[in-house]
Amino acid sequence: MLELKNIGYKINDKVILDNINLKFEAGQIVAITGHNGSGKSTLTKIIMGIVNQTQGNILFNGQNINNLSVTERAKLGIGYTFQQPVKFKGLTVCDLIETATHKPLEIKCGCDYLSRVGLCAKDYLNRELDSNLSGGELKRIELAIALAEGKPLNIFDEPEAGIDIWSFDNLTDLFEDLKSKNNLTIIVTHQQKILDIADQIVVLNSGKLEKVGSAQEILPTLKPQVCAKLEGGNK
Repeated sequence: MLELKNIGYKINDKVILDNINLKFEAGQIVAITGHNGSGKSTLTKIIMGIVNQTQGNILFNGQNINNLSVTERAKLGIGYTFQQPVKFKGLTVCDLIETATHKPLEIKCGCDYLSRVGLCAKDYLNRELDSNLSGGELKRIELAIALAEGKPLNIFDEPEAGIDIWSFDNLTDLFEDLKSKNNLTIIVTHQQKILDIADQIVVLNSGKLEKVGSAQEILPTLKPQVCAKLEGGNK
């Protein structure tokens, strides 16, 4: 479904990503993790077309999408939620959900989408997406919009940010729901509970692909590295 071939990205002479090769299929949850500055968010922005790679090719359902804009990639079925949610002054939550579903919104549907992210439709459907909403509220609304869009590929950049009052069980259930619909879900995360449900974990280190494998294979190798860093070791 999605294949990254020899993806590289540099700014001036600084290498941000170096020769990344990955392949993902529909119906998978993929977690991308690594230390801060390892290139995680940059990689997902390249997939979405927000950033253009300086080398390599991106294939989506067999089609090379290198030269497609963000809008064109979205029309193909790629969705992206930012680490810091975007505000839309003058638009309501109802407006955005209707845009996502391409049809007038029934209250029941709005309730279904919003309740999945821990919000009440009565309180939020007519709210404007402005500074009166907290970062956590905006994050949950953004996740509800992703559900409403139903795109075959969804990319989430640290979706756990700002939702401390909403249980992680609900968040992981949301990802499992997307998986059950045979969607590919790519998540940039450091959170153990999200890593636990991943079918594949991708570990980046200083712009390089350090390892990739199942949660059972990768998780045991991550904990010793963290401990070594805390103790002042080299790994």
